[in-house]
Amino acid sequence: MCMDVKKIKHELLEQKELKFKGNIYHFSQVNFSYNSNKIEGSRLTEDQTEAIFDTSSFIPKSDEVIKLDDLIEAKNHFKLFDYMLDNVDKPLSKEMMIEMNKILKRNTSDEDDPRYNVGGFKVVPNIIGLVNVIKTSEPKDVENDIDELLTEYFKLDKVKLEDIIDFHVRFERIHPFGDGNGRVGRMIMFKECLKNNIMPFIILDQDRSYYMRGLKEYDNDKKYFIDTCLHSQDIYEDVCAQLLDFEMKED
Repeated sequence: MCMDVKKIKHELLEQKELKFKGNIYHFSQVNFSYNSNKIEGSRLTEDQTEAIFDTSSFIPKSDEVIKLDDLIEAKNHFKLFDYMLDNVDKPLSKEMMIEMNKILKRNTSDEDDPRYNVGGFKVVPNIIGLVNVIKTSEPKDVENDIDELLTEYFKLDKVKLEDIIDFHVRFERIHPFGDGNGRVGRMIMFKECLKNNIMPFIILDQDRSYYMRGLKEYDNDKKYFIDTCLHSQDIYEDVCAQLLDFEMKED
């Protein structure tokens, strides 16, 4: 099955303006916000995330404790997705990355904590994971490391899926922000896929262990991470086939 990604991009942009339910934009917003936030520890369910997207409210279970930051970051992720679509064909930049992080973290408790430096790069060292820890760039090296990453990426004549995955792994290993690195990084992957006519994808929370293993094992074996992304591509393409009336053609 082969689908024209330019048509998907067009539909996402058009449906963003129309704001009705049951389409690929609605699915992408809810699915992306739920899964990407869930990977990072959000306790919201998919139904609650959808209710927040549709009505800016939801009814919790009577004994359920909901963190305010989970609610705010769900809504902020919707805004982040819209920002990504509005800038989908623009080249990546440090300023765009910082703005993405700022949108995600706006009005959260982190915004009031100077250690997170929302609106800029990290000022406190961080790591990825608690077991088999992945070391990340020192705060003093972040800007230079991001510059190098972007410079090498812009040298590519034609961006392929593996190039976007390589970029993501390096971005995550730099871990440039106090928080929100994974969510910004996954949004960048979606953006760059759309920009380069590659089937975009959403990493599901149920595949978190494969995603994390892929990050950790990437230097030794890229297969874990690439296979996770290919699996996620297949899922997103199947949803597009159901929600969009496209002509399919066999490879």
